[in-house]
Amino acid sequence: MTLSYASGVSATPLLGDTIGANLAKTVAAFPDRDVLVERASGRRWTYEQFADDVDAVALGLRDLGIVKGDRVGIWAPNCAEWMLVQYATAKLGAILVNINPAYRLHELEFVLNQAGVRTLVSAKEFKTSDYAAMIEEARPRCPALQDVVFIGGPEWDALVAEGREGDPAVLSEIGRTLGADDPINIQYTSGTTGFPKGATLSHHNILNNGYFVGELCGYDEEDRVCVPVPFYHCFGMVMGNLAATSHGACVVIPAPAFDPAATLRAVAAERCTSLYGVPTMFISVLADPSLESLDLSSLRTGIMAGSPCPVEVMKQVIERLGMAEVAICYGMTETSPVSTQTRAGDSLDRRVSTVGTVHPHLEIKIVDPATGVTVPRGEPGEFCTRGYSVMLGYWEEPAKTAEVIDAARWMHTGDLAVMDDDGYVSITGRIKDMVIRGGENIYPREIEEFLYTHPDIVDAQVIGVPDEKYGEELMAWVRLREGAPGLTAGELRSFCEGKLAHYKIPRYVHVVDEFPMTVTGKVRKVQMREEALGILGLDAPPGRG
Repeated sequence: MTLSYASGVSATPLLGDTIGANLAKTVAAFPDRDVLVERASGRRWTYEQFADDVDAVALGLRDLGIVKGDRVGIWAPNCAEWMLVQYATAKLGAILVNINPAYRLHELEFVLNQAGVRTLVSAKEFKTSDYAAMIEEARPRCPALQDVVFIGGPEWDALVAEGREGDPAVLSEIGRTLGADDPINIQYTSGTTGFPKGATLSHHNILNNGYFVGELCGYDEEDRVCVPVPFYHCFGMVMGNLAATSHGACVVIPAPAFDPAATLRAVAAERCTSLYGVPTMFISVLADPSLESLDLSSLRTGIMAGSPCPVEVMKQVIERLGMAEVAICYGMTETSPVSTQTRAGDSLDRRVSTVGTVHPHLEIKIVDPATGVTVPRGEPGEFCTRGYSVMLGYWEEPAKTAEVIDAARWMHTGDLAVMDDDGYVSITGRIKDMVIRGGENIYPREIEEFLYTHPDIVDAQVIGVPDEKYGEELMAWVRLREGAPGLTAGELRSFCEGKLAHYKIPRYVHVVDEFPMTVTGKVRKVQMREEALGILGLDAPPGRG
């Protein structure tokens, strides 16, 4: 019997650098190569120009009194300034606090106070959000907040101008006082229930994770990475920015927020070799009418992550976008984020049915959630990971940290997974999403994958709803292709009969235009279960809302 445990043996050593020191090495190697292209403004930077601007921002923040360990918040959609602040704070040893662009007033206020943000760099507005007004309203209740710098405003211009007058040698002196294990970033978890928690990450955590993501994607200085995923999340700032700058590659920002047409135009115009997205983004890109008219032949690889990846969507990404080496990554904010990744040489079947194998220098195991004992390969259990990528902890919340990181430093993810005989991992759902119907454990992911084969269904999510007879019953929420006539529970049952076990066939069907989502592309099943009670006229089951 082989246990569900694997360790990532690697001949490539971990980086011992700080982010600033690593950037300096890349600048020295590739000063004239592109590092950043912002499509919305047409601005672009070589590594040498980027390094100069990073230094100016760092010295400008220092003039505001920012020192090692101070928290600097950033609240903005994807833009060049976001990336400049990311590297500038790292050079100072300040802790960058990523603030979700979708946050409203009470969430903003919570994060500013919980992290003790001293300086906030912010957009003035974005979409329907008036950031400036929310900041003004929150500020009297945020005693730690001393300075607000609006991107594109006179405050930003003044900060950069002051910084350009400073002496970059000061940053070299500061650099010598920084360690790779220093906290450098606080990222708030999606907070699908209650207030979010601030995962605190070090240089070592995120620099190495970005580096090894890039290694497994085969990045070098010729690569150009299109990043439509948000910078405020690990997907953008680690798997995107740090993966690129640790390899001399270029980051292309297609738009401030995800726009499928803008993404495709950016890939074509900038000859991007890699494209990132959560599955819902790739579904939108594949459906965009401009897809067939653009030359996307430069695409080689990319990453699909953030939530489970539908098999049919993955096949189309390879066939229609030409991303033959596209990788599936699995992880979470608390692990910097990636723990497993498919490799370019993996078969199509591996890349559409698993999240790959263990990342270099990490350990993974799958355990019985009740006992903590590692289960045999082929049996489901909770996915756990250990190694350099595990966060330092939740910011100033040791009790909540202890709930997820055990005494042996294993991070307990709350995800259900199965490891096969070759060490490939499949994520089968969340422990809290598992449905128990009449004593049968049902994993919604299996049913969702089957529903994708229905000709009219473009996206599907399955949840458990209360049932007097069985305890729980299955409800499928589905998005239909344009022009589809609709779908009844009876029609779906007919499609499933003979192909799914009877107890896995959804009793209820709810057709929607979109699912309730977090900004990172994760479906909020907690909200779906709450809404389902009203839709079906049901009472909440004991212990579940």
